Amino acid sequence: MHFRLGSRSFADGDLAVMAIINRTPDSFYDRGETFALQPAIDKARRVIDEGADIVDIGGVKAGPGTEVTASEEIDRVGPVVQAVRSHHREAVISVDTYRAEVAEEVVRLGCDLINDSWGGADPGLVDVAARTGAALVCSHVGGLAPRTDPHRVAYDDVVADVVRTVTDLAERAVAAGVRRDGILIDPCHDFAKNTYHSLSVTRRLDELAATGWPVLVALSNKDFVGESLDLPTAERLPGTLAATVFSAMQGAQVFRAHNVAQTRQALDMLAVIRGDLPPKKTLRALV
Repeated sequence: MHFRLGSRSFADGDLAVMAIINRTPDSFYDRGETFALQPAIDKARRVIDEGADIVDIGGVKAGPGTEVTASEEIDRVGPVVQAVRSHHREAVISVDTYRAEVAEEVVRLGCDLINDSWGGADPGLVDVAARTGAALVCSHVGGLAPRTDPHRVAYDDVVADVVRTVTDLAERAVAAGVRRDGILIDPCHDFAKNTYHSLSVTRRLDELAATGWPVLVALSNKDFVGESLDLPTAERLPGTLAATVFSAMQGAQVFRAHNVAQTRQALDMLAVIRGDLPPKKTLRALV
């Protein structure tokens, strides 16, 4: 499960936080908080200080909404990529896009990871990653087209479908020339899944980890958390952190998060308990 993103290498057991920066006016969580350029740049710098290992920049809302052209998407995410790269040379920069045209341009500007959260809807993304050396996320969306909400989706075994889909995408990417150590797999909670599906995937994440591909999870404040606890978006952080720690215990390594400082602390506490990290300060009963 070793993988490399940009100039950074991650070892088996490393727990990486991927911070979400949305340059969209209609994000389900922040409702346009970082739509303007300077707030997006400022947040990127802040989350790096809070412990983010990866900064994931998106220019299109995942769900249905106003059409955003590829050129407009580039205009939204490109300047943030440039700003982060110029101020944080070692930062891992990811762009959440399903378009090869966008991926081509942002990799040129300094993006390290193409976060394809729509399951290879544009096969050209693999070609971009293979040609440029960029890393790639292979995700499960149950055959849905980009920006489509699921409706009464059904699986014989959702976890088996996820494992089969993402490993097939990963192996095809390697065959096309994408670096094997630059591929992550993402079960995509809530994408083409109801709450029971997302809970099953979480419960059985060890089966994804057992494939040998590093597992990325995007759990942050999602509907499966809200429906599990009957809570609105703004009150889902404790549930998100519980799902995050459980997922790490099941073998996930990358955690896409809105609340970076809290996610970093939760994962670091787990790492200390496991013995992977030492306590940062030990005075109790010692002095």
